Amino acid sequence: MKELLDPKNDYVFKRIFGSEDNKDVLLAFLNQTFKNAGESLLTEIILLNPYTDKNTPREKQSILDIHAKTDEGKLINVEMQLFNQYDLEKRTLFYWGKQFSGQLLEGQRYNELKKCVTINIINFSMLPNDQYHNVFHLREDHTNIPLTDDLEIHFMEIPKLNDNNIKMDDGLVRWLLFLRGITESSWEAFMMHELEPALKKAMTVLEFLSQDEQARQEYEARQKFLRDEASMIAGAREEGLKKGLEEGLKEGLKEGEAESKRKIAQNMLALGLDEEIIIKATGLSSTELKTIQQHK
Repeated sequence: MKELLDPKNDYVFKRIFGSEDNKDVLLAFLNQTFKNAGESLLTEIILLNPYTDKNTPREKQSILDIHAKTDEGKLINVEMQLFNQYDLEKRTLFYWGKQFSGQLLEGQRYNELKKCVTINIINFSMLPNDQYHNVFHLREDHTNIPLTDDLEIHFMEIPKLNDNNIKMDDGLVRWLLFLRGITESSWEAFMMHELEPALKKAMTVLEFLSQDEQARQEYEARQKFLRDEASMIAGAREEGLKKGLEEGLKEGLKEGEAESKRKIAQNMLALGLDEEIIIKATGLSSTELKTIQQHK
């Protein structure tokens, strides 16, 4: 058997969870997500941007998100983030806002807006806690009363799954372990557990894609694109930090030099030296020297 593809690759992720043939897989994953968050389960899901052969790995990242709607009209966006592109919190709010406001057509009333849920599955640690699944809502700080239930944002941090918190009886953990990646050696051990049919189907789809040459080529192209993009972002960030450090150092030296001149001038004034001598010795202007005299 060929090496299994990484299901965290967003192209593979959408092939498994975002096609019409696999709506039951997406529904099962979402229900485990909402069950883990203590929320009501879904009975039906409608894919708004199902995977097609036109979804090439060279297209923009947003093409490979999964947009779905419940039978009640609630909108759900699921996104896989393999590499840290930074500012994910603001990026998430920006796209949540676009999704929420984009529902309203001209002439419609605000009460027609439906709840929007964003689910970010990320391959890096971001939040300062040990929870692998964090859920955010809009609530009042002191009384915890909700302002509205329309905003709901999930962050699932795969690296936070470790030997101390892995519970195979937790349905969401099993899905995230699948997404974390199963090696050939651990495949049989994973299959020994009682898995829900949709998760078994997801594993079967992953096996099929891993054996399909065209899918593997698309996967490699997407991996390269994501690595290049992450490298470019990291490089720009590093360059920005370096430039900021250099500029800060220059400013610091200037400030340090100015402060040094002020102290020398203060000492020379205390010794009663002539102002002209002090100006020549320090390079300060007569105005700057007068200011120092006034603040003695």
